[in-house]
Amino acid sequence: MGGLWLLGVLDGLKGVDLPHSPHGANRRVHPATAMVLVPSPPLSIRFLRYSLCYANAVAFQPMPLSRRPLPFDHPQWIFELKYDGFRALAIIEHGRSQLVSRNGHPFSSFADLRQAISAPSSNMGKTVLDGEIVCLDKFGRPQFRDLLFHRAEPCFYAFDLLMRDGKDLRREGLIDRKHELRRLLSGLPASSRLRYADHLEQHGTALFQRVCEMDLEGIVAKHSFGPYVTDRERSTWFKIRNRSYSQMQGREELFERERHKEPVPGWHCCDAELEQASVVLSGGIRTE
Repeated sequence: MGGLWLLGVLDGLKGVDLPHSPHGANRRVHPATAMVLVPSPPLSIRFLRYSLCYANAVAFQPMPLSRRPLPFDHPQWIFELKYDGFRALAIIEHGRSQLVSRNGHPFSSFADLRQAISAPSSNMGKTVLDGEIVCLDKFGRPQFRDLLFHRAEPCFYAFDLLMRDGKDLRREGLIDRKHELRRLLSGLPASSRLRYADHLEQHGTALFQRVCEMDLEGIVAKHSFGPYVTDRERSTWFKIRNRSYSQMQGREELFERERHKEPVPGWHCCDAELEQASVVLSGGIRTE
């Protein structure tokens, strides 16, 4: 369920001599749809939701990404697109779900996305997905400003499975977790806003070249057999950025402007959106 964006990237590699992968893209199309406006919940509910999310964050923390300057090829590595959105854990259990940021804060303004993720999970025991909240344009490409300003309907691209029906999978190898994730999501309809983030095996250089040609953010290299860890020193995930990515221009100024619009200092302290948007490095580059 990679969507138009992923299919466009992988279709561009048809001229490259790549081995057939039994785990290739499932060619379902997921066009972006119209914006849905949802009012923010009362402050007391938001703080309660924050407390619950923090408790989950103690048990589940996202695997950190290190950096590499250049792409590479290796038979024991897989390569994914780097989604330009908000990193999140989706915690799902018996028809209810939470979207939690890297620091354990709830994404309170994505209530409609939470409900969409919860809908098909009534019989699902505790399941934890790692992924990215993304807004796509009509061509299936991510548009970060549409996500930040809620100008389009977001979806959740899941790229890892930490727990399924109460079974902790973090010690399993990445490729096994991804196979289980694909099986978990394979029964969802093409219109679902919970989607599988596909990957390419071995050929990171060709994928990165195509990503740059399409003006996308970059790729992520992951060791196929690595466990899911939270220590940066042990992480086997590496982001490789397209330094010419046009949507990164002016982003630091954009975040600064949005922070100054807060009605009172700290108003957004429980909103993971501005927390994520505020995490910037030199040149306006976010950490993940």
